[in-house]
Order: sequence, then C-alpha cells, then structure tokens
Amino acid sequence: MRRLIVPLASLALLAACQQPEAPEAPAAEAPAAAEAPAPAPDPTPTASPPTPGLLPGTEVGSCAEERGQAAAQALVERCVRVSPATHPPCNTANPCAMIQGEIDRSCALWEDDDNVPDECTA
Repeated sequence: MRRLIVPLASLALLAACQQPEAPEAPAAEAPAAAEAPAPAPDPTPTASPPTPGLLPGTEVGSCAEERGQAAAQALVERCVRVSPATHPPCNTANPCAMIQGEIDRSCALWEDDDNVPDECTA
C-alpha cells in the first residue's frame, strides 16, 4: 500500500505545479494587430548616461589626459589605498571626477572610525 501512495502523491504534486496553457487569441484580433503602424523612430540621438561628478555636456576623457600622467597616477594610488571595493574605478584611463568620487565615497565610510587613512585627510 505504501508503495502505491508515494508515486501517487508525487504525481499529484507534479500536476499541481504545472501551469495551465494560455488560451489562444481569437483569429479575428491577430490581423488587426498586424495592421497597426509601427511607431516612428525618435530622431534625437541617444546619449550615454552621464558620468557621476561631471556636468552634462562635458566631454569624458581619461584622467591622464586631463591632469597629466604623474598627477593622475598619484590620484589613482590615493584611490587604491582608501577604496574597499573589489574593483574600484581607480585607473588613469577613467575620468578624474570618477576617481575622486570613489575617494570621497570611500573616505565617507571611515568618518565614524578612529583609524582614518591619511589619504582621506589630505
């Protein structure tokens, strides 16, 4: 008897989990949807989302181009020392505003701590 109950219970659970098939749309509605005109494409070009810390309309370039390689590298080193992120944006190829934003964000995490890194007080 027990051998019969387990398979029947499993079958009942399986049947309860299956979704009913959706009814097909009436054939009369299908042509009406096909005849609807396609929306006109938007003539304005799509813009990339703004980079945090930059004003709209400003061109995004690398920090090395913006400040020079030595100054950009110093900013990157400061960023790496304070950032707890596993993949922080501390790279001279990124905009300086993005790197500085990561430094600011990271230093804000240290505000309530007594061991604030020197890079956050500079």
